[in-house]
Amino acid sequence: MFPKASELRFLAVLLALALCLVLSPRSMATDVITGTIDKVDSGAKTIAVKTADGTVQTVKFTDSTTVSGLKDAAKGADLVGKEGGHVIVQTAGEGADKTAHSVHWLGDETVRTTEGTVDEVGAGSKTVAVKTADGAKQTFEVADHATVDTGKSVARYSAQGAKKGEHVTVYYTEEAGKKIAHVFKHL
Repeated sequence: MFPKASELRFLAVLLALALCLVLSPRSMATDVITGTIDKVDSGAKTIAVKTADGTVQTVKFTDSTTVSGLKDAAKGADLVGKEGGHVIVQTAGEGADKTAHSVHWLGDETVRTTEGTVDEVGAGSKTVAVKTADGAKQTFEVADHATVDTGKSVARYSAQGAKKGEHVTVYYTEEAGKKIAHVFKHL
């Protein structure tokens, strides 16, 4: 006996919904890459980033990849000619399908990391204190463009925030004696 047309439509809708959930960027692995721009290929739509350990990671960029930190750049292709500058790249996907969804340009600034547990979140969530394994406490000012990488999705810090007790790696720079947090990556 064959299913009715209404049952087939229902199954088709369920299958389409399941595929959307499986293939959505939020369900893909996310990653943060820090380093210097080694090469930007606008034709192939790729950015190669040389990390601190000397490896080069190449990621794709799309028309929806955003660039912040530069007055004259808003899209991935705008990074052509910016080789050598420090960046933080937020990606989704894995392997050859790894795609940048945001790039933050830091220029000459060096990205540092600290791992620890969120100890305090300041008023208005503009500061976050993290206690490291040795018991030291480091306080960070949160950049306006800061993001949170949960390992399953990446969101703006202003929408996601940080919570006391979370174990994180903080990607930050130092400016005028202050530590500026750009990414909070949950561990």
